[in-house]
Amino acid sequence: MADVARLAGVSSQTVSRVSNGYEGVNEQTRRQVRAAMKELGYRPNSAARALKRGEFRTIGVITFSLSTTGNVRTLEAIANSAAHQGYAVTLLPVAIPTQAEVRGAFSRLEELAVDAVIVIMEVHLLDAATVTLPPHVQVVVVDSDADSHYTVVDTDQAGGTRTAVRHLLDLGHETVWHLGGPEDSYAAQRRTDAWRAALAEAGRPAPPLFRGDWSAESGYLAGRELAAHDECTAVFAANDQMALGLLRALHERGRRVPEDVSVIGFDDIPEATVFIPPLTTVHQDFAEVGRLCVEAVLRKMRQEGPERGSTLVPTRLVVRDSTAPPGGRP
Repeated sequence: MADVARLAGVSSQTVSRVSNGYEGVNEQTRRQVRAAMKELGYRPNSAARALKRGEFRTIGVITFSLSTTGNVRTLEAIANSAAHQGYAVTLLPVAIPTQAEVRGAFSRLEELAVDAVIVIMEVHLLDAATVTLPPHVQVVVVDSDADSHYTVVDTDQAGGTRTAVRHLLDLGHETVWHLGGPEDSYAAQRRTDAWRAALAEAGRPAPPLFRGDWSAESGYLAGRELAAHDECTAVFAANDQMALGLLRALHERGRRVPEDVSVIGFDDIPEATVFIPPLTTVHQDFAEVGRLCVEAVLRKMRQEGPERGSTLVPTRLVVRDSTAPPGGRP
């Protein structure tokens, strides 16, 4: 810093103010200092600045799985939004969804010096009705039912499901079968509950529920059983990967999509456009979820936001070639 000050012809205090982004420095002086920094290869010590400001400009992210499309795309969106705001992301996967593991993850993140934490819950804890997080940490939760206790950001799972079910019913199908996600998933639970509610509102019977684990393989295995039900003419799959497996199972049984069975998914993954046939699906705006998570946690850090409550990101139905009226009639 002293070398930069000598080269720029200013005081070390001025160099410090420029490197820390403080106001009150003449623009010409600021340019001189930055030019001297560049010439000398000077970079401010981020650790020292963090200690001085009490802010590390790092957001911790706790997640229970990196194997699902939703978690990976949410994490990517959080990282991109954080970088746009000038923050880094420290990721800490938790292998077992228990309260003790969550507490341990928070302890490790505190040792790694983060300013706040975003928790991608996704699954129910094995040993608690709801998550209990440390009270002294600024936290935003993704994909959870903890809106009465914490700040929660989530996709409008129920709204997207109702739109999917209504689309199939409006096409003339008597009812809609459901290939749901795993029982321990918040998203799967909300989609299943909304599927049943939408059918009940329309006065239609709810067929037996089939489940997978979000993977295409599980969709195929469950789809083999589902495809044996000849009375099934429409299926809402809880995600696009399981819908892919279902399409294969239906094809192997000789049931055409959409002529014999209409299929609709959830997520709108990029590959959905090249399924055979291209998949009708519910689009999730992962980028908006990530942006809102970062904005919410920054507001909490600055004590500008609410302590609890949910923000739901709207979905939209993307109609492609995998849905049609019963019998494929126009």
